Parts: sequence; structure tokens; C-alpha cells
Amino acid sequence: MKRWFIALSGACLLMGGCAKEKEEGIHQNTAPIETPKQDNTSKQEQTVFPLTGLPAAKSSDHRVIAVMVNNHPKARPQSGLQKADIVYEVLAEGDITRFLALYQSEFPEKVGPVRSARDYYIELSKGYDALYICHGWSPEAKAMLEAGGTDYLNGLFYDGTLFKRASFRKAPHNSYITFANIEKGAREKGYSLQEKVKPLPFFTDEQKEEAAQQIEIAYSHRDYAHVQYKYIPDQKGYFRYSAGEQTVDYDTKAPIIVHNVFIVAAKHTIADKSGRRDIDLTSGGKGYLFQNGMVRQVEWKNIDGRILPYENGVPVGFVPGKTWINIVPELDIVQYR
Repeated sequence: MKRWFIALSGACLLMGGCAKEKEEGIHQNTAPIETPKQDNTSKQEQTVFPLTGLPAAKSSDHRVIAVMVNNHPKARPQSGLQKADIVYEVLAEGDITRFLALYQSEFPEKVGPVRSARDYYIELSKGYDALYICHGWSPEAKAMLEAGGTDYLNGLFYDGTLFKRASFRKAPHNSYITFANIEKGAREKGYSLQEKVKPLPFFTDEQKEEAAQQIEIAYSHRDYAHVQYKYIPDQKGYFRYSAGEQTVDYDTKAPIIVHNVFIVAAKHTIADKSGRRDIDLTSGGKGYLFQNGMVRQVEWKNIDGRILPYENGVPVGFVPGKTWINIVPELDIVQYR
């Protein structure tokens, strides 16, 4: 009996030691793990649209769509411009400008009137690796597009199919395309509509700026070639006007609201007897950046095909929202107050 008691006691001690050892092992394996601090910057980059900096419900990888939009007085008001993330306004022939509207964060049902291609608009489109939409082309643009390297849909080959003529306007101011037909044309041509888009810089740094709530650009002495922007504090952006008439969407009457007005001076030369131009978009130069009712005198550089603002060699950020970039022959035609 004594030997049995001693054996039983030893077994209990052994079991207790094993249990203690097991318990200590559990505590060692389940020691509190420090949760890494949330990277707000990384989270923000994943949940904003790359060309507006505005919040996105999920990561957006839709390819940029670039559309040539007519700005002849007979083409106003246009359809779909209010949803463009970026709009370039550049002289075409004479004192008539034309728009290159870039869409990525949102898409209107239709856009137009669509107009013909020019080589420098194609170069601007390539800076975003966009699917380029036009109706017609200059000789230089034709050679550039047919040489490859740019995915495009041209209304010359889809007039009445992908592109439709509006009855309320006369050619060449009546060609429109829906985004459903852009997607259809892309599928037929085998163009991808998915792409990781490199974001624009969006900063919130504080800089000394000068108040500028009204901007005027006179592309010529004619009224129809005058552009105005007026800052609206409640909108934290600018309304746009052509010849004193507010720029609105033809279908919805919604006004164009611009959060960044970027005006840059580039050398313009006449290229042919038709008055077509060559525009130097590579050498850089001076410009104005208007945001929140203020103006900064900046420089511009062409970075991988994108026209971007710099100050003392350092990139200057856009504020989140829509951006319009006016390319002008000289800054003397720009006034602000």
C-alpha cells in the first residue's frame, strides 16, 4: 500500500508538472501581438480616384477615355463635359479652341459633339495611355494614329453606327457617341479597358498665394473666343463661361464646376495654309495655377506626356476635384483679379 501511494503521488506530480509546462507554453504562444499602426496615406491612395483625388468606393482600374470635343460656337453647349476628370483646352484653327476631355472616375451617357484629331491632342492623350476618340483627323494626326502606338476610334469609319448624328445641329457640329458604344467599339477592336492609372499629385501644403476670384482668357478680340472662370465659394470651385454665357451640359443643364484651373504658356506656330498649328508641349514654361479663389505663379513641365505644375523645381499638387488646363500662346492674354 505504501509503495502504491508513493507511485500515485509521483504520477500526480508528473501530471501537474506537465500541465504547468503545457500552460506556460500556451501563454508563450499567445502573447499579445502589437497591431501595426494604420497607414492612412496608403489607405487614401487605395480609395481615391487617380485623376481627381476624390474618394472612391473601391480601387478604380478603368482605363482613361479621351474624347475630342468641339468648341465652335455652333457646338455649344456640349454634352458630357461636366463629368470629365481633366479637360485640356487648346487652339485648333484660327481662334477656335477644342477640348480634349479625359474620363476615368465617372462617365456620362454620351459625349459630344466629337471633332477631329490633331497631333498635339494625341500626344496629350498618350500621357494617360487613353483610348482616343475622334471624328476626323489632320494629315499629321492621321499619320500618327495609323503608325500605331495609340488605341483609337475614329468616327470617319463608324459614322451612323458607333457615332450618331444629332438632328438639332448641322455637320460638322453634330457627331455624338455614347459610352456604351465606346465600350462596344473597344471590344470589337480588342482594346483593353482595364488599366492601373498613375495618379496625379494631390497636396495640401500651405503656400503664400494671391487672391484671384475671376479669370479671363482672350484667345482673340472676338467675344466667342473669350473664356471666363468665376470662383464660387459655396462650390469651392469655379464656374466656366464662354463669351459671357455659362458653360453647362446640354442635356442636364448642370454647370461645369472646376476645382483646378491651370493655365500654361507654350510656343504656337502656324503649320500649314489651313491654319493648323504646331504647339511645343515639351519645353516647359510659365503658368498660373488657380485653386480655392487664389493664384500661384508656377512653371510647367511635361512629365511623361502630362502637363504638371512646378515651383522652384518642386512639384505643386492639385486640390481634389476636376481640373481644366488651358494652353495659351502667351500669358499676356490672361487677366485675373
